[in-house]
Amino acid sequence: MNKIIELKNITKSFDGEVVLDNINLDIYDNEFLTLLGPSGCGKTTTLRIIGGFESADEGDVIFLGERINDVPPYKRNVNTVFQRYALFPHLNVFENVAFPLREKRFPKAEINERVTEMLKLVALGGFENRSVNSLSGGQQQRVAIARALVSKPKVLLLDEPLAALDLKLRKDMQQELKKIQKATGITFVFVTHDQEEALSMSDTVVVMSEGRIQQIGTPVDIYNEPENAFVADFIGESNILDGVMLRDKKVSFAGHVFDCVDSGFAPKEPVDVVVRPEDVDIVPEEKGMLKGVVTSVTFLGVHYEIIVDIDGFKWMIQTTDFWDVDEHIGLYIEPDAIHIMKKSQYSGMFGDYSSFSMELDEIGELEEENLEELGEAAAPESEAVT
Repeated sequence: MNKIIELKNITKSFDGEVVLDNINLDIYDNEFLTLLGPSGCGKTTTLRIIGGFESADEGDVIFLGERINDVPPYKRNVNTVFQRYALFPHLNVFENVAFPLREKRFPKAEINERVTEMLKLVALGGFENRSVNSLSGGQQQRVAIARALVSKPKVLLLDEPLAALDLKLRKDMQQELKKIQKATGITFVFVTHDQEEALSMSDTVVVMSEGRIQQIGTPVDIYNEPENAFVADFIGESNILDGVMLRDKKVSFAGHVFDCVDSGFAPKEPVDVVVRPEDVDIVPEEKGMLKGVVTSVTFLGVHYEIIVDIDGFKWMIQTTDFWDVDEHIGLYIEPDAIHIMKKSQYSGMFGDYSSFSMELDEIGELEEENLEELGEAAAPESEAVT
């Protein structure tokens, strides 16, 4: 694939606070790339620097081999779809999509051809004369996408465009956006904090935290081979434990020695161990590598989410089998279910579901206290009525 955009050593600060810290990123032709991370991680600032709406304090933005740091947004072959679609309420669907072409004085016949093509692409054929105010949120978003694509940019930037949609519509639009990207061959750079969106839509996922890129890879690689505890925790649920790599393919954690598939670590090197909740088998206690007690069970439709206390560390297990609270169970973990990571600044911050359980317990205790207080306050009135 050909490289379209290169971000080289990009640094950006606002009011003395660094929001991007030496970012390096390559974006390729016909790629669906997602910038993923929590609020404040720098993903939207990265998008705005690519679009020309912000300037980097340091570093270069290279577009098709040319430095474009000082090129204004309207001169870049890049269009943007914002979270707020910014449609013109006084124009119908056709004229909203045609607007950028009329501004550039395209011939009428070409405008009609391109707009018709774009509306068909976004499944809005026949909506040409509709008022945009009469459209649903998903339809308005399709108009915004058609308007951004009608001038045939090399890159389309999408800043959390699905955030305002309800869950079902979001899932529908995830599939639609992927189909549109493949049909046009235009590079999409998508910003989201939603891991499911990133995993389901992207060719490449860029995980960000605290102004730095933590990992770049395919959705499968990001999920199965996280590089540090932040990535492992942010992409899905993870049990993350302290371990020691005894030698290649042999690791010790949770008071037990396990076979694994990882190698290349120093003998007795401290490591972080990741075990995904869906990769653990629950077995009778006497057959388990590890033994614990079920402390909570949540039914989630497709599976149960079970919290298991093993020597004070709370594991999350996802299973289709029901196990009741206070049952003593065993855990069996296959070697390929264990992923080893080097220690990082995020070690020890994630992966134990004790806080999860304690927060629920505290909420329950507060609710009980409030109910008791309400009952005590209401008691004299009840006695007076009787």
